[in-house]
Amino acid sequence: MAVQEAREGTHGGSCTCGDCPHGAREGHRKAVAAFLAKRDELASGQGLPTAVAHSAGASRQWVSDELTQSAQDMADRGRAEGDAWLAGLWPRTVAVVWGGCALLLIAQALTAIGAGWTTARTAGLLAAVVVGSLLTGAAHVHRAAGGVLAPLVGEDNRLSTSRAVAAGWVLAVVYTVLVLAGELAGAFAHRERDALLSGLELARGAGVVTVLAVVCGVAVLVRRVVGLRVLGQRLQKVRADRPRAADLLTDDSGRGAFADIQYVLVSAVALVFVAARLARDPGQLPDLPWGLAVLVLVSAATYLAAKYAEGGRPVILSVVRSREAGDLDAPIRTGDDIEIRGAGFVPPGAATADGLARMVVRIGPVYVHVPLVPVPGGFTNPTDTTLTVPVPVDVEPGRVEVRVVTAAGTETNPCVIDVSD
Repeated sequence: MAVQEAREGTHGGSCTCGDCPHGAREGHRKAVAAFLAKRDELASGQGLPTAVAHSAGASRQWVSDELTQSAQDMADRGRAEGDAWLAGLWPRTVAVVWGGCALLLIAQALTAIGAGWTTARTAGLLAAVVVGSLLTGAAHVHRAAGGVLAPLVGEDNRLSTSRAVAAGWVLAVVYTVLVLAGELAGAFAHRERDALLSGLELARGAGVVTVLAVVCGVAVLVRRVVGLRVLGQRLQKVRADRPRAADLLTDDSGRGAFADIQYVLVSAVALVFVAARLARDPGQLPDLPWGLAVLVLVSAATYLAAKYAEGGRPVILSVVRSREAGDLDAPIRTGDDIEIRGAGFVPPGAATADGLARMVVRIGPVYVHVPLVPVPGGFTNPTDTTLTVPVPVDVEPGRVEVRVVTAAGTETNPCVIDVSD
């Protein structure tokens, strides 16, 4: 409901058309500007109602509620912008596909000067047209999800590195087989047909077939591994507003990931080599040397191992009573602030205001939303290693269990504290 309302309200300013990317982008930009202005205003102590200004706890709660509501509106408009952006992306993906076909035609025409036009060149162009047509049809079917890029987008709405690499190898092999099929259809002599059929023998294309099988297996296995680790709360995943090209080389927090970068680079170099081999000898499957094939396999194994090793559950290391300078040490009582120390409280990709506002702490039977404490340029609470929350008055004195629930829905280990009368 909130996302629908955000979509209906995105077309402000000069945008008067329907649900278009420009209107959604403008609405999101205004929401971001309004949130930043409110955050900085409240961080400087301005804008507080007089009814809550006398109480530090009430002021903090009012500020947190205001920022949470503004952050939710900003997030809704960000998701609306992402949906509109994806819906408007598919014509551009189709244009890229047919632009590649046009570049192939130009390259074929230029290299044919002096050498003459051959059956292999015709087969290459026809194969490109067939692949382009298939991709165009797929893009139209998935036009609301990004067109050609739809199969490459993971469940977290980010581009998947493993799927992108596997798709590159699948397209390369499909194009190669179509080229050979076109040449076989245009061959009239038995010797030519026999030579083309021998070019499809496994002994010649063993390297390419092995790499194709491994990268496709890695794509399937990575999806399974990530899904099981998320369900087992051993990995925290937060959904992104929309996929970005940088997702292929970075982790969920936007930092460059070595495993992803090396996997993409090594696979891209191998694909360039395969394309060069096909251009030099289009009458057979590209003969990928085993040295290069093993290099790709090692790169894939490194990427898979990194997926197994990444992540981890958030943990609570200790809980102490929060004390201002000059306060006396005392037991924890209801109404006191407690500081929860640990690690992994903010999942990758959840450092936004909306992600921070979704964090809660369970103190006994009561769930307490972690208050947002703004400062110019960011927040001092919550952070990845510490959270400060008040102990609610509904908590009964005695030994009480404390858990943190992150924005990804992952719970920490329990930590028991003593609440005094």
